[in-house]
Amino acid sequence: MITKKKSQHIARIEKAAAWLKKNLKGLTPDTLMIMGSGLSKSVPQLKNSITISYDRIPGFLRSTVEGHAGELEIGKSGALTVAIMKGRFHYYEGHAMSDLAIPIRVFGALGVKNLVVTAAVGSVHKNVKPGSFVILRDHINFMGVHPLRGVYDKRFGPMFPDLTDVYAPALRRAALAACRKNKIPAREGVYLAGFGPTYETPTEIRMFRSWGADVVGMSTVPEVLAASQLGMRVLGVACVTNLAAGISASPLTHQEVLDAGVMIASKFKGFIADLLKASAFEVKQP
Repeated sequence: MITKKKSQHIARIEKAAAWLKKNLKGLTPDTLMIMGSGLSKSVPQLKNSITISYDRIPGFLRSTVEGHAGELEIGKSGALTVAIMKGRFHYYEGHAMSDLAIPIRVFGALGVKNLVVTAAVGSVHKNVKPGSFVILRDHINFMGVHPLRGVYDKRFGPMFPDLTDVYAPALRRAALAACRKNKIPAREGVYLAGFGPTYETPTEIRMFRSWGADVVGMSTVPEVLAASQLGMRVLGVACVTNLAAGISASPLTHQEVLDAGVMIASKFKGFIADLLKASAFEVKQP
């Protein structure tokens, strides 16, 4: 059944995809990167790139959080054509949860096959310190709502996606190798997504750790779920910017997250540059 909500959702995707296809100057992205809080200045250098403000893209969302530039850059990195979202969208900003799937579905319509999603996160372990990376092998959706609910269309993929290997093993191996090359402490782990905008309480952090979570944040999972439904290969890179509540000796602030992003910028650039060279990212042409 076509509801008003579903028809509006699809219309926004089609409008944004058509506008981008017309304005990308012949570039056809195969890989999408989404930059987390404070990481917009850590993007790799792309060749022959163009930059577009989100405000110009009809039907696209608007980013309102400090540290999210609200720009799209598209260019070449070796054999790949990469689209970089410098800033993402969050449920706590007031967006409908289903709307968080719109950017992913727009790029799916443009032919993107790989998604690299990055996030600034808090660590629930004392020994996983700020400056280290956690390569996601799984997640826990604690957001209470689901981005795929209520606006399903067969063009998005199966109604009931399997999430057994939502984070592609080959991409995870490539990420760990790039971390080793750039001397970045890294391990695989589990991301727990809360809905924010408050940070977690110490008791919540103890509970999340008992569930098997390694890092916590307020994003990532909605995008990953939409990408998985579309059949994209997904890599999740969590950059630890702080220890979580009850572990950190000082109060948590967003400025701490932004400052940590600046500190890791140079290493992050090197990591991404090496990551995109990995053969695991090769996209087979039809």
